[in-house]
Amino acid sequence: MRVTIDTRGLFVNFTPEALNSYIIVNAQGYQENGKYVKPVTAIDAWGYGGVVVYVSLFGYVAFDLACPYCAGRGRKEPCEIVGMNAVCPHCGEEYELGSGYALPRKGISKEAMRKYNITNSGDKLTIIQ
Repeated sequence: MRVTIDTRGLFVNFTPEALNSYIIVNAQGYQENGKYVKPVTAIDAWGYGGVVVYVSLFGYVAFDLACPYCAGRGRKEPCEIVGMNAVCPHCGEEYELGSGYALPRKGISKEAMRKYNITNSGDKLTIIQ
């Protein structure tokens, strides 16, 4: 998986360098100006539940949106972003994104969300699996 996002666009929940803003990339691509933009190199799936690019205290981070606890049990629906957390719709586990590590907060899951590599080159963010 590899996708490059031009940060000069207008996004629904994402403003470059604005703490706690985010963009979600899934099989449809990412949403810009109210429409999905399919990356040129997109494949059929991005992670198990899509990928969230989040502006944390330590810069840009990217995580698989699937809860690792539920994904291991066959449920790979995406978590919802609520404030600084990704919340699993099945087990209710909360993963804290602001720290840059996506660690579980409630203790239902014993592992963090899967992290992807992300590079920032001027106006472009590149996520690499």
